[in-house]
Amino acid sequence: MNAAMTAHTLRTAFFKAPATLTATLLGAWLTLHGPAAHAQAAMPAAAPTSTATTTAPLDSSTFAAFGARAGLGELGTDFVARLQRDPRTAPFFEKTNAPELATKLADQFCQVLGGGCAYKGADMKTAHRDMDIRKQDFNALVEVLQQSMDARGIPFTAQNRLLAALAPMHRDSITVR
Repeated sequence: MNAAMTAHTLRTAFFKAPATLTATLLGAWLTLHGPAAHAQAAMPAAAPTSTATTTAPLDSSTFAAFGARAGLGELGTDFVARLQRDPRTAPFFEKTNAPELATKLADQFCQVLGGGCAYKGADMKTAHRDMDIRKQDFNALVEVLQQSMDARGIPFTAQNRLLAALAPMHRDSITVR
C-alpha cells in the first residue's frame, strides 16, 4: 500500500470513526508523524502568540459550527461535567472549580479556532505538571470531549479540526511516560 493510499485510508477512518477509535487513530497518527505534521495536514500553520496556546487561522465556518463563543461556553460546561462523571477522568477533576475550568477551556477552544478570544490560563506543561497523566488518561479526555461535541451536534469535520489544533498539547499534558 503506498503512502498516499495509507494517508487517505487513515483520514477516511479518522473522520468517520466513533470516539474511541478516533482517539486511537489520533494517537497512532501522532506517533507516526508527530503533532506538528497532524496539525499541518488539517489546517494552515498557526502563528505563535504571547499566550499559552497559539491561534489557528481557521475559516469562520469552523468557529460557527461550534456555535461561536456562546456555543463554546456551553461545550466547556458540558465537557467539564462529563469529565467529572467519567470514572477514567473523574479523579483528575475532583478538586476542580468546574465553572472556572469550563470558562478557561472555552477560551482556549475559541482561541485555537481563531474566534478572537485570548486564553489566559497556565501553559499546559505548568497546568499538568503534578497530575501524573498517562497516555490512556489523555485519550480518555479526548473521548469525553468527542462525546460532548457529539451531544452538541458539532459536525465531525469541525470536531477533528479542533482536535488537530489541540493535538500538539499532548506532549505537555502527558506527564507519565
